[in-house]
Amino acid sequence: MKNFEERLARLEELNEKMKSGNIPLDEAVEMFEDGIKLARGLEKDLSKVERRIEILVNEPETPEEEPNLELFGEVQDEDSL
Repeated sequence: MKNFEERLARLEELNEKMKSGNIPLDEAVEMFEDGIKLARGLEKDLSKVERRIEILVNEPETPEEEPNLELFGEVQDEDSL
């Protein structure tokens, strides 16, 4: 599997080719399908990275420290009841 940057570059390449308007309809549809697949895969990768960053940012610095659950308001609200 190609890395994130390679897939993003391919998506941008497909976008530019489709914008040119100099391609047959069948080829444009095929390129669009490929672009959708690439975009969905890239979106999943970004979501994974965002979750990892949230975990790292909210991780307590010491074992005694409570984790910061600010991003999870529902959890805090239930605990305070």
